[in-house]
Amino acid sequence: MSPYLGAEKNENAQSNGTSNVNSLLAGTRSALEQLLAKVKDNVPEECLPHIAKVEFSTANTGSPYFPSPLKQTEAISALKAVEAGVASVIAALSDASARSINVDLERATAFLFSTYLATVDGLDKSNPQVKKLLKNTDLLQAQSILYRRLSANLYETKNPGEYFHLHGSLEATKALNMIGLEGHRPDLTDYHECIKIIEDHVKQFTADQLEEMNWKIKQAGVTCLKWSEFQATQHGQELLEQPPWKVEPIESETPAAPFPFKASRAPKPQILSGIRVLELCRIIAGPAMGRGLAEYGAEVIKVTSPYLSDVPFFQVDANIGKHTTDLDLKKPEDREKFEQLLQSTDVVLDGYRPGSLNRLGYGPEQLCALAKQRGRGFVYVAENCFGHTGPWSSRPGWQQIADCVTGVAWAQGQSMGLNEPVVPPFPMSDYGTGCMGTIAALVGLYKRAKFGGSYHGTTSLVQYDIYLLQLGLYDEQMMAKLREQHDKEFFELRHHDSVDEVGKRALKTMRRTHPELFEERHMQECFSTGFNANVRTIRPVVNIEGYWNGFLRSSRPNGFDKPTWEGWEVDEDLLKA
Repeated sequence: MSPYLGAEKNENAQSNGTSNVNSLLAGTRSALEQLLAKVKDNVPEECLPHIAKVEFSTANTGSPYFPSPLKQTEAISALKAVEAGVASVIAALSDASARSINVDLERATAFLFSTYLATVDGLDKSNPQVKKLLKNTDLLQAQSILYRRLSANLYETKNPGEYFHLHGSLEATKALNMIGLEGHRPDLTDYHECIKIIEDHVKQFTADQLEEMNWKIKQAGVTCLKWSEFQATQHGQELLEQPPWKVEPIESETPAAPFPFKASRAPKPQILSGIRVLELCRIIAGPAMGRGLAEYGAEVIKVTSPYLSDVPFFQVDANIGKHTTDLDLKKPEDREKFEQLLQSTDVVLDGYRPGSLNRLGYGPEQLCALAKQRGRGFVYVAENCFGHTGPWSSRPGWQQIADCVTGVAWAQGQSMGLNEPVVPPFPMSDYGTGCMGTIAALVGLYKRAKFGGSYHGTTSLVQYDIYLLQLGLYDEQMMAKLREQHDKEFFELRHHDSVDEVGKRALKTMRRTHPELFEERHMQECFSTGFNANVRTIRPVVNIEGYWNGFLRSSRPNGFDKPTWEGWEVDEDLLKA
């Protein structure tokens, strides 16, 4: 066994399931070993003994959880082990005692689809009644009707066997108009009819034509490539040389900034208690970075513009543990409030396209001037779709875009016996990228405490998918077993089936085949003043002995709180974990 790999524990192993369990755990150990080889210069060497102590626990006595060839459980569990190891080495700055660390494979797996597990007043994201409980942040009504939702979907082009992921993002009208369709068709309510009308229009163009049209209107959208095709692109070749995340110094003049290890009302100390984070992100991947830091006790304010759309339900899961505020950083009065927050901020999270915050005056280099002025460095972590280097780095994109361009969607479709791509169930690359961003922030904070200075962390959805695909796919024997175990209905999906449909069928079959993923022990519930209802979310994945990983406050919609670090509430029901 590698000295960098932890132990494993199967909570309910039976003799007839041991080989499958060992396969899953062995795959996790292999994923961790490969991950550490890739990021050796982007994690502190001191954290490696802590990572070696990580114990992986599981109740799984059968096959992998997802009806998919992708080693998602192994990938995210390895990432969570690294996250835990870096958090533990931070704790060692205050307390050098030996401590055990556990990563729960079921909870790590459930983390990858946690927005599907969250509920408001007992209603999940698929329930149409839940809209009444949410703040309407879908400002351009991209999510308002089925026809508009399907503007973000995978379709065949004019060339048979060639596929393009049209992506209305949060602006459905642009995408639909681009292919010659009306932006609004409330008369179209049938799922298959909507798909046929949109795909018939997409089929009037080749992928090259769609790429050019898409570029002109600055819309997300991408040709669906196979893994081998992506690796052959200039962008793919450049990113293949990159680690999954980077943490680089950007100034070295400011002195070391020790962790505050502030006392909190949590049952045990929290490793990041007293650390302040400003999160400038939307949708899932960026907010997942802040969610991870809040889990370790950081004070996180999610800052959103009141004029930018966001998906309402995603906020239920993404905003747990945080405060949220609306600021328009183009207005002088709101810039003044933001800059007051910056004065005592430790971490800035950036989930927008490269250069967006620079144009507002708050990019990493610009914050260095403030760091020197106040005498304490920043950690600035940015995530995007395509990465921060390479010819496609400035392209817009979301989870489905990354999954299509890297070959993840083709791998999913071919594993189902199809000669076409299928977008995999759930926004797993979003959550995986969020975890990598959390790790980058932890690494930057540790370096700032040890050496001083300011640090710039970068990661992306495409980099997560590269890491995932380099782990390899399950072999045909395992896929045959998965096709036998899971519902036939799932394997009847086609390229044009929406992420909602793929997710719905995946949830149904996984609830039957792996009920251990849906046990009550994984969930927490608390009344949310922001939603005026009880909110259920998944518990943290990592357990570090002697410390409490958990959220101090319930979720809320975007823009709920005043822009201040003072007077934060603690929801006692969340402290009963």
